[in-house]
Amino acid sequence: MAKNDFFKALVVEKGENELVASLKQLTVTDLPDEDVLIQVDYSTLNYKEGLGFANRNKIFRIFPIVPGVDLAGTVVESKSPEFKPGDKVILNGWSVGERYWGGYAQMAKIKSDFLIHLPQGMDTKKAMHIGTAGYTAMLMVMTLEEAGVTPNSGPILVTGATGGVGGNAVAILDKLGYKVTALTRSKEPAIHDYLKKIGAQEVACGEEWSKAPAPLESQKWAGAVDNVGSVVLARILAEMKYGGCVAACGLAAGYDLPTTVMPFILRGVSLRGVDSVSCPKPRRIAAWDRLVTDITDEALETINTVIPLEEVPRYAKELLAGHITGHIVVDVNA
Repeated sequence: MAKNDFFKALVVEKGENELVASLKQLTVTDLPDEDVLIQVDYSTLNYKEGLGFANRNKIFRIFPIVPGVDLAGTVVESKSPEFKPGDKVILNGWSVGERYWGGYAQMAKIKSDFLIHLPQGMDTKKAMHIGTAGYTAMLMVMTLEEAGVTPNSGPILVTGATGGVGGNAVAILDKLGYKVTALTRSKEPAIHDYLKKIGAQEVACGEEWSKAPAPLESQKWAGAVDNVGSVVLARILAEMKYGGCVAACGLAAGYDLPTTVMPFILRGVSLRGVDSVSCPKPRRIAAWDRLVTDITDEALETINTVIPLEEVPRYAKELLAGHITGHIVVDVNA
């Protein structure tokens, strides 16, 4: 691409009273001065971008900005010895789409330190079907494994199971042979059918999940993947089996944790935090290598919806309102 060739980008600017998102025609000279130029195939839409477009939690830190915490595409130019033109690459996290321009454009310039090579056996579309959501889910599963939780340990609970991270976690755990219970607020049969289709053996949606638990409840779970926090996480901890582990990465219900030390000192329960944004590159690569085989294409097809770039702001509102089931892929060239 010549430096004066135009490409499409979704740019967010700061208006007088609100943020304004619009499709613009940019050239390579408009991009930040980073060391790898990428022709982008796909990005994703996540809860974080939903917050950003709604101007909540100060997700977007610079203006103007091209959002998009993920991208997959092909290197066009590189000043880094690690990447050469023609290489297929993935970006997740590192505050890209927040402090740095991200993936909602047909071209992007990215710091080479933020990139990894696309694993063999995976194309860019599958990479963004997985996206940050699936990569985070894989990190959560790896955390449970490192805590000694195996398919023979007992049932695993996954919260936020209708979302991207939760849905991918259900599918990965099922592929690995775990018995999965998916937690959802919905009592809709279609939602329960969806959760079972992607790998849940059981679905939980009882009223008790909105109420504070006793310090210790009946032991139910050998492990859990939690994206919700607050009272839900407190109940999970109170219901953990002896020696069980909870991997936590989200706070959809709040950042508070109204619990006690009882699960930890009487049942040996562990609570392990999982961060995908600044995860070191070797662990990041290990997670992506596993995602070549540890989630099925059938599950990904069920979980994902593909939208064009211009639909991102509308879907971001729906996602933030809780109206989206599964994960959203953004085809920046559609």
